[in-house]
Amino acid sequence: MRTKLLKDDISDASDIIKFGGLVAVPTETVYGLAANGLDKGAVKRIYELKGRPEIKPLSLMVSGAEDIDGLCKDVPPAARHLAEVFWPGPFTIVLKSNEKVPEIVRAGGKTVGLRCPNHPKTLQLLKETALPLAAPSANPSGQECAKTAQDVLSYFDGEIDAVIDGGPCALGIESTVFDMSQTPYKILREGGTDAQYIDMALTAHLTIIGITGGTGGGKTTALDVLHEMGVLIIDCDEVYHTLLNESDEMLEALNKRFPEAIPEGTRDTKALGEIVFSDPSELSALNAITHSFVGKEINRRLVDWAKNGGQAAAIDAISLIEGGVGQFCSATVAVIAPMEMRIQRLMSREGISREYAKLRINAQKPNEFFQENCDYTLENNSDKESFGAKCQGLFT
Repeated sequence: MRTKLLKDDISDASDIIKFGGLVAVPTETVYGLAANGLDKGAVKRIYELKGRPEIKPLSLMVSGAEDIDGLCKDVPPAARHLAEVFWPGPFTIVLKSNEKVPEIVRAGGKTVGLRCPNHPKTLQLLKETALPLAAPSANPSGQECAKTAQDVLSYFDGEIDAVIDGGPCALGIESTVFDMSQTPYKILREGGTDAQYIDMALTAHLTIIGITGGTGGGKTTALDVLHEMGVLIIDCDEVYHTLLNESDEMLEALNKRFPEAIPEGTRDTKALGEIVFSDPSELSALNAITHSFVGKEINRRLVDWAKNGGQAAAIDAISLIEGGVGQFCSATVAVIAPMEMRIQRLMSREGISREYAKLRINAQKPNEFFQENCDYTLENNSDKESFGAKCQGLFT
């Protein structure tokens, strides 16, 4: 057999693939050894040429996110989002395979890896064949990956039908393999797409609702409705107190900025409170530290939720706007209520006097502040059941 070296003859390569042949193709990572991924005989030749054990599955090259549903089942919405973000590029998504994918590709398993390469010639080939391509790296198993067409020929000249010469590969490393066939989603192989960008893309796909408003307004009812809808609830006060009790890093930062304010060997912040609440500049310094740590913890929880298949989250924070937490949110909701109703709720809930309830409310931002700075407003001016129905109507 004479191996053809193709430059721009993509139609020739397409014909070879359609008739069961093997063509080495360029990608942005390394050259791949490609065959029709639905042709069992052609796929078997890949295993034989590479000396690859058939217990190791092959991934499939596809032309884009639109090909996912034709090859996979039970596809999480986040998988389509990641495909839109990272394809074409060095990113392989592992999903549950449907019956269309041959068993030899899956190595008897129930999953398949899909990837869309970022190289114009191989993308053109995928479009012309209208087939998924089984295409592991174009080298014998255990040997160095081929980064040029000449590297491929040094391994397989006379043994494969053709090589598409797309020049040297830019990255020279394989794609990142990300398993989304089960939760939690995880990286199976580090590669050309960094983990931090995957995390960012996952959280960007979440619908994140910011809930804010003064004490006694009815935020708890709104959050209960969201929780019943399967939404993750993140309470910023709870996050702060958890960090205060558990984060040595935050404690160290506080001790550095406010020396001797927190007694050594304790987490007692009473003296710190006296300092900051009598000096606005010191309060700003405290908030700069704590908001940074709270923000990181919120992001960690959002990433964890997204990796476990979550699709929506709500962040509860009275300082949602001025504290910078609103940056995480797709939309913000102000929960407000008339002054007298808030006073009565506080008195009933906490057993405090009318005067003290009024003092607490007046120490917070007025309803108008939340209305002006949020995307939506929920006014709680009726009974709990009616307000819950109003919340349901907005969130559905």
